[in-house]
Amino acid sequence: MTTLAQLRKAALSFPETVEQATRTATAAFMVGDKPFASLGKDKCVHLHLPAKDADEMVAAHPAAEQYNRGAVRIGVRVPLGEIDGQQLNHWVRRAWLARAPKHLAAQVAAADTAVAGAVGNLPKAIGRPATQALASAGITTLDQVARLTESELLALHGVGPKAVRILAETLTATGRALKG
Repeated sequence: MTTLAQLRKAALSFPETVEQATRTATAAFMVGDKPFASLGKDKCVHLHLPAKDADEMVAAHPAAEQYNRGAVRIGVRVPLGEIDGQQLNHWVRRAWLARAPKHLAAQVAAADTAVAGAVGNLPKAIGRPATQALASAGITTLDQVARLTESELLALHGVGPKAVRILAETLTATGRALKG
């Protein structure tokens, strides 16, 4: 069963995302002052998706439904328990890309093609998922990695304990360390 913690991890893995509590949501995630995902008090995930993506999600998930604010279609809502973690990650990403400022969306989209060992001076050994997660967050150098804590790195979707260990060892070998 998908949880609020999984929604939070997926949403906060994107650059410049902030979480806010609102009167209608348990948690709402914003980028550039635009909401893109939230968990309503009705235990439904609300995703701000363009019409094409909204239609695709409704077709793919029987429990999903369009939702409106007045006469304006806003996106899709689906009960949290009716969507698995991988699907949630996919749709949260699509919602974020649709609502993020163009420069951030382009940075995240470019990270999709990032190759381990070919981004800045990040070590190849961290692997493709971690490399893409870091690049998506705008982190391409070990100097930038050194400004982060282990918890901040682990919060990035795609960065696991092995990648953090390799990054920490690489920093230590160059006389640096993770923050904290």
